[in-house]
Amino acid sequence: MTRRASLLVLGWMTCCAGGPPPNVRIDSGPSPEIVRLRARPQPVFRPGEPGLHPLQLGTGRDGLLYVPEAARSRRVALVVMLHGAGGSASSAWEVVRREAMDRQVAVLLPESRDWSWRFRGSDFGADGRFIDASLTMAFERVAVEPAQVALAGFSMGATLALSLGPPNGDLFSWIIAFAPTGIEAAGRTGHPRFFVAHGTVDEIALVDRTSRAIVPALRAAGDFVVYREFPAPHAVPEPAIEEAFSLLLSEPGSPSTPPAPSARTPTSPSSSAASAR
Repeated sequence: MTRRASLLVLGWMTCCAGGPPPNVRIDSGPSPEIVRLRARPQPVFRPGEPGLHPLQLGTGRDGLLYVPEAARSRRVALVVMLHGAGGSASSAWEVVRREAMDRQVAVLLPESRDWSWRFRGSDFGADGRFIDASLTMAFERVAVEPAQVALAGFSMGATLALSLGPPNGDLFSWIIAFAPTGIEAAGRTGHPRFFVAHGTVDEIALVDRTSRAIVPALRAAGDFVVYREFPAPHAVPEPAIEEAFSLLLSEPGSPSTPPAPSARTPTSPSSSAASAR
């Protein structure tokens, strides 16, 4: 994360002490049309072309699409991975690359239109439109299992995933947040599940002011949440990535269904972590 991004996040959370933190806002009402994504998996199977491909949808900042070998012969799961502030598709790809390749999961990695994701309330602006266009393109190029689509992100990307995911829960079966800085969910559609992971020594998005406030708020709203803490800084621990992919593939439609752990297990320690800027 850049110094500018670090100052933004820290400044955003300085008033979080006492009472509900302002960086945790959940609206459980109907989803406004402005926040709804239109892209959906194609009903007809088409073999995908394996490899890591540029999206070629944007000038300057664009994104990547990883199509696994398995997409030649069957539908596959899809993870939409959103980078952190100041990050890129390439940096986000390195975080999930091993799991995606080992488990044969497609990964869409759109890039923010500016140095970071910009949204406020129910307005996701150019970033929301670009994510929707990226999804439309991905669904045309790879056959995706509709029950296995996840929206994931790191840091500010995780905050966007937590905010854009709930209004589009009929598209995303899982919303995955690694070290989120907050949540601003405008409305609900469907019943997505949540996986949240955070480092206890995170110096950028302090866990007490972020995930430890976000998770209780989600559970109070009736959401199914798997929450993990790790003795890690502002990064993505490898066990968190592994568990997130396992949970996604435990949904109906997977060719192999690994057992999912309890949704309430508190802590799974690990010292290994990947930077996901």
